Amino acid sequence: MTVSVQLIWLFILAIPIACIAWTVTHEEVFREFKDYCVNRSVRGKTIVERKFFYLFTCEYCFSHYVTILFLFITNYTLLMSDWRGYIIAGFSLVWIANIYMSLFGLVRQDIKKEMIENKMLEKREKK
Repeated sequence: MTVSVQLIWLFILAIPIACIAWTVTHEEVFREFKDYCVNRSVRGKTIVERKFFYLFTCEYCFSHYVTILFLFITNYTLLMSDWRGYIIAGFSLVWIANIYMSLFGLVRQDIKKEMIENKMLEKREKK
């Protein structure tokens, strides 16, 4: 695979990684699971237990594990075709996926801000 094709793969493969990591750590569909993990990460008896459950509450941490799964499924390597390519690909995918999640978070924050401002304007107009 040429470097340009590898880079295209990098930016495309980071999309589902970001999507899965964001969905599990932020969206309502996994609210009960996240609440359970937050509780166990705070009240766990051992540091291993606390750190294990924390992984499911942090999109950055969780994206590493989703990336490992995707590397296993796709055999994607970056720049080198041996074990070093997997390491470079792994950290690169995590980095790009987290950029995507940060941008998505900013967009969602902007949308929520606009919705709140619109509701406040509607209330003022009714008065």
